Amino acid sequence: MDAQIEGLKWDANGLVPAVIQDDKTGQVLVLFWMNKEALAKTIETGKVHSYSRSRGRLALKGETSGHFQFVKGVFTDCDKDVVLIRVEQIGAACHEGYYSCFYRQHQSGQQDWKIVGQRVFDPHEVYEKK
Repeated sequence: MDAQIEGLKWDANGLVPAVIQDDKTGQVLVLFWMNKEALAKTIETGKVHSYSRSRGRLALKGETSGHFQFVKGVFTDCDKDVVLIRVEQIGAACHEGYYSCFYRQHQSGQQDWKIVGQRVFDPHEVYEKK
């Protein structure tokens, strides 16, 4: 295993949060969890892989939708307990069909979050249950 990967501060479950950011705009697209294998595979292939806690397995971003994230750079913070991955996003990052998963904004005095992002695709068409 890569010494730089080993040198990160992994949590008790062997995971580290990974902020995924659009390389051109700086927009934050999504937050993933990665284990050592996911980060190593991301660096090796140039495509973002995450560790799906709900499925208990590695997941390639875009494996179902075709909306891949191509790695432009991998960074860590001063404490080495968070990873930042700058990417070229193909299609949308969010499984709800939005370019970024951060498409809702807090509105003072309102009951619900305001949708401020534009939907790029219909998730029912992309993730149709078979």
